[in-house]
Amino acid sequence: MKKTNDERLQDLFSYLDSLSYIKPGSIPDIPLYMDQVTTFMDEHLAQMKRYPEDKVLTKTMINNYAKNNLLPPPLKKKYSKEHMLMLIFIYYFKNLLSFNDIEELFRPITGGQFSADGRPSLEQIYNEVFSLEAGQMENLKADIKKKFQVASDTFQDVPEDEQEYLRLFAFICELSFDVYLKKQMIEMLTDQLREEAPETDKKKK
Repeated sequence: MKKTNDERLQDLFSYLDSLSYIKPGSIPDIPLYMDQVTTFMDEHLAQMKRYPEDKVLTKTMINNYAKNNLLPPPLKKKYSKEHMLMLIFIYYFKNLLSFNDIEELFRPITGGQFSADGRPSLEQIYNEVFSLEAGQMENLKADIKKKFQVASDTFQDVPEDEQEYLRLFAFICELSFDVYLKKQMIEMLTDQLREEAPETDKKKK
């Protein structure tokens, strides 16, 4: 049965309510082998998959991240808790940014994270960032609802049997434009970080 746009909106909110991030306490404190890493990610990020058969993380992906300097190499084929936290960050960013941009964005963090130099630990950074989740989720819902209401007022003069789809299309366009602009802003900020990087770091690239 075909859904109404109001029902689709409720589906979106239900989906958002079902999402949660991986708590650092749920990540094993002992180093994990590759198979254990991929199994953990598949189990804990299952709700993020578009299709059930999708893989959150594969061996090939992890090897590519290491090859592209996104992830330090494992120690004796084992991945630490810090590796796991970085993989979670990479998972969220990889659909938005290129490997080069992700590397640049995390360079100040990873440059000091895997050595004891007194900087905040990656776990502290992770906790601080994801502590914003609850407030941001409510803001996101409010923004989505506002965009939906605006889209619902469009195409007043078209036949009623065409309004539902056209208003849904307008809503999707609003969401897409929002994502597009935010991606552009993230890329702009990343480019600024790249320009401001010390010359010694630039020569390594």
